[in-house]
Amino acid sequence: MKKELTLFDKPKNVKRLLLIFYASLIALLCIDPFIDKHAEFEWESAPGFFAAYGFIAYVLLIFISKQLRKWIKRDENYYD
Repeated sequence: MKKELTLFDKPKNVKRLLLIFYASLIALLCIDPFIDKHAEFEWESAPGFFAAYGFIAYVLLIFISKQLRKWIKRDENYYD
């Protein structure tokens, strides 16, 4: 039986999709200063604030989960 190729099996298609993804991110960052955000605090109205906030929250979540796993993890022979 022959395996059917999907969209992501060709490296050329993956490069195109990544290029579109990065271009859309850059476009959104360029548009950001022109959008009224109705900020409650002063720092929320800074350009790129929510992008930086989301990235920092993501990185902190990864570090916290790695440390939490070390603390919660059981030994291999725990149930034996």
